[in-house]
Order: sequence, then C-alpha cells, then structure tokens
Amino acid sequence: MLRKYLKHALIILAALIVLGAIIFWFLTRPDVARLSEQDVTGAIPKLGQARPATIPTMKVAPVVGWQGGAKPVPAKGLKVAAFAGDLDHPRWLYRLPNGDILVAETNSPPRKVGGITGMVMESLLKKAGAASPSANRISLLRDTNGDGVADQKTAFLTGLNSPYGMALFGDWLYVANTDALVRFPYKAGDTAITAKPEKIIDLPGGGNHWARNVIVAPEGKSLYVSVGSSSNIAENGLDAEGAIYSGQGGWKGARAVILEVYPDQKNARVFAWGIRNANGMAIEPKSGALWAVVNERDMLGSDMPPDYLTRVDLGTFFGWPWNYWGGYVDKRVQPERPDLVQYSHRPDFALGPHVAPLGLTFAADAKLGPAFANGAFIGLHGSWNREPLSGYTVVFVPFGDNGFPAKGVKPVPFLTGFLDDKGNARGRPVGVIADASGALLVADDVGNTIWRVSAE
Repeated sequence: MLRKYLKHALIILAALIVLGAIIFWFLTRPDVARLSEQDVTGAIPKLGQARPATIPTMKVAPVVGWQGGAKPVPAKGLKVAAFAGDLDHPRWLYRLPNGDILVAETNSPPRKVGGITGMVMESLLKKAGAASPSANRISLLRDTNGDGVADQKTAFLTGLNSPYGMALFGDWLYVANTDALVRFPYKAGDTAITAKPEKIIDLPGGGNHWARNVIVAPEGKSLYVSVGSSSNIAENGLDAEGAIYSGQGGWKGARAVILEVYPDQKNARVFAWGIRNANGMAIEPKSGALWAVVNERDMLGSDMPPDYLTRVDLGTFFGWPWNYWGGYVDKRVQPERPDLVQYSHRPDFALGPHVAPLGLTFAADAKLGPAFANGAFIGLHGSWNREPLSGYTVVFVPFGDNGFPAKGVKPVPFLTGFLDDKGNARGRPVGVIADASGALLVADDVGNTIWRVSAE
C-alpha cells in the first residue's frame, strides 16, 4: 500500500514539476516582434497591440568591440574614419567656436538598486558595456593640422558627477551633471579649466535615467535642461517623480521634464512635461523651435510603443506615465488620469520601438551632399527590451521647408555596422554633431571612439 501511495505521489510531483516548468516558460519567454522596426517609424507609424509583461524581454547585444580594423559603414558617397580613440565611454559632444571638440567621458553614477531587479540591471549593463565607473571627465580634442584626426587631447574638466550636456553661453561653459547644472568661466582657446564650479540649480539624481542635457534657448536669455524620469512608469510612486506629478506644481525635483533655466536668476520653470526621457535636444534652424528625441516606456512588448522625435513647445504634455503616442492609455499606471488624455500631445515622428534615441543634431552645419542637407541626424543607441534587436545605428530624418519631417519619409540609414553578423555590438552610437569642416562626428561609447563621417 505504501509503495502504491509513493508511486502516486511521485507521479503528482512529476506533473507539478512539468506544469511549473510550462508556467515558468510562459511567464519568462521573450515577446517577439510581429512588426518590423521600419514599420513602427514615420509620422504615421503602424502600431501593434500592447503586450504588457511582468518579466521583461531582455535581449541586448553583447559587446565585442571593433576588431581587425573594422569600422562603421557610412551611406553611399561618404567615408568614415576615427577622429579620436582610446576614450573612456564617450557619450556627448560639443563644438566650441574655435573648432575644438569637447567630449563627456561619462557613465551612470553608482546605482542603489537591490534585490533581483538590481541583479538583472547589473547583468544587462555589463553585457551592454555600460557597467564601468564613470570617468567624470570632459576632454578637449583639437585637430591642429586639419586632417580630420584629433592630435591633441587634454583633460578639460575633471571631478564632475556623471556629466553629460555642455553649452557655451556668454563667457560661461555650462555643464549638466546628473544632480546639478553648473558653470565655469571660459576663455577662447582654453585647453583646461581649473576654476571651481558655480552651481546654478540642483537637479534630481538617482533612478533609471541619469543623463542630463543642456542647450541654449534661441532667444539667448535662457537654457533648456532635460531631466529623465526616475522609473519606467512611475512604479515607485508619483512622489518620486517630483512635485509636478504629485500635484504640488513647481519645478524643483521634477522628473520627465524639460526645464527652462534662467542662469542669472538661478531659477527655472517647467517648459514641457510628461516627456519620459528627452535626451538629445537641438534647435531646428529654419523655425528656431526646440526639438528632442525621446525614449519611451518599456515592457509593453517588442512592438510598442515607438521612441520618437518631436517638436517641443512651451507647456506641452506628452502623456507620461499615464498614456503614450497622443492618448494610448497605459493600464499599468494607477490611478488613471482620463482627464489628461485629451491634452496629450502626439509626437511628430516615430523612430521605431525601443531603439533608444540619444543623439540629435540638425544638418545646418553639415556638408555631406544634398541628400543630407536638411534634416536631423539621430544616434540610436540600441534596444534591450526587444526581440529582435533594434537601433544600433545613426539615421537621418529628412525635413521639409516647413521645419517638420518631410511628408511620408522614413528614417534613412546614415551610419551602420555597429552590430556584426552574429548580433554582437562592435559599438553603440550616442552624441552626434557637425565639426567645423562640415563632417559629422559620432560618439561611440562602447567602441570608445569618435567616428568622423565626411564626403568622399
């Protein structure tokens, strides 16, 4: 009798193990895209169904670097070469009036994320080549003989705190640290600054999105500063996203916003909000309007939602965290805010799902032929929450004479080859700017190189 019960118990145990394995596979299997990356681009992208996931699809390109003389592949009629190498995680670029190039060698500050979430994040960052400590340095690169290669490199500013955006405004160089906007006195031709920083305003640090950008507003009296959200969809509570989200108003501590900062008064206001992570910002040359590229939310499946390029006007609300793409409600966010749906601005141009757009510059100073004379260059850093991979390239979005993307256009591949034929990452593009000669410089934070794309 005991043997009979034991046999039945073993059968039940085996069935439970098989059932558990099936449930585990069902819960952890990656969500595979049903649309192509290109489908989910343009002014009117094809949008699929949101497929919320408790456990995210985690696929990131393992880093192998540029081996055997390999380099990115430019669009037809262009050539590419290394402008500078042996850098430490170069992320953002800025051109000074004399042609010198500043590069922020930077990474995330130490993250205080424990438990399983912290372990998964650490594993992903290591695989993506983004787990090294931040150099906390801005270096100056100078091409003294005009051959397209930097032959001088100096440590321009050190002792910073995960610096990112840089902007020259009057006699001051402004630097966006992860926790504050600061400035330093600057004189033309300086190769190093040793003065102590002057704090303009505090910025909220910590959370998922650490990089802060800064550009000069076109009227020449203020600065735009971008601050990404602390979380994916405010899952840590709205209070963690600053006063504006908890109903208190104001700009201090605000996340998922673009601030307009008045440096002389050391004050600011919220210029736009509900904009989850507006990393790259630039002024469109024909209209003088502010544009930004934005990383949208994760864990809604491999097809949704699209990251985007958009014009940003004063007072615009872009939906985060309650909705996306002009009114698609995210049911994961509670309590819901149906009263805000009608005020959610639809972005102007979809760049694809989970492509992680970071770099943005307009073609005003570029001399790369008529095909790249009017529009935006965008560095797509690459996905981690999509199967198959998306991004990992630099694209160009052609614009019309009205200051918006041309009718019916799709992103045009400009610099590719960052993934090898096995899906490994040779590099990952971030910041993009034109140099004084009209070539495009691309910061590659995994390849530790700045690439220079020029006309043949």
